[in-house]
Amino acid sequence: MFTKLKLSLCFIAIAMPGLMMALKRHSQNYRSVKMNRNLSGILSKLLASASLLAASTVFAAGNTSAEQSQYLEESRKVAQEFMQTLGGTLKKQLALGGAESAIGVCKEIAPALANEYSKNGRVVKRVSLKNRNPVQGVPDAWEQNVLAGFELAQQQGKPLSGMEVSTVRDESDGRWFRYMKAIPTHAMCLQCHGQPSDISEGVRALLLKEYPQDKAIGYSEGQVRGAISIKRLLEVMPVKD
Repeated sequence: MFTKLKLSLCFIAIAMPGLMMALKRHSQNYRSVKMNRNLSGILSKLLASASLLAASTVFAAGNTSAEQSQYLEESRKVAQEFMQTLGGTLKKQLALGGAESAIGVCKEIAPALANEYSKNGRVVKRVSLKNRNPVQGVPDAWEQNVLAGFELAQQQGKPLSGMEVSTVRDESDGRWFRYMKAIPTHAMCLQCHGQPSDISEGVRALLLKEYPQDKAIGYSEGQVRGAISIKRLLEVMPVKD
């Protein structure tokens, strides 16, 4: 059974680039005759879903070494501990001082936790398509595709609790093991990340002061707020002459 699953995943990973190219050509043909104005949006969703599927299968199909399996389990543990610690601290601060005082937790405690876990060759951060922190919260191209895939999966009714992706990627600075786990928007998050009507005047004023370029509002409970992103360097790429 495992062999059949592995072969299926390999087939998907291999076939995905061709599928994406076919979808692009299909989109171009439709645009040329102007038959479907919504095709670009549909195509974007299909490509996001395809990117998520391809990313999630590469690790399972082609990189099953004991070392990389260990990195996957470590990443899951780090992501769980990170969110439990941050969530617990937020709840305490909300109870003690309200939403305005809790803003400092995300601004100070969250980056400190990320730095604490970023050791032994591992880099940990939180990213979002609608980031609040313009320095630490902006996703790279791969993270953007995964986040878009998470959002599409959530819209299709898939649970966020186990929504994750792991892969091995060759990038400009080396070969990296990469992992992302979706962060759900909880009810308590809406006090700072919800619709404008959910956010008090005091919180809005403080957010404007602390994050003048803030994009992280307009969420509803259960949506994908962002993701924990973890990467670990596996191999330094040789410098080309």
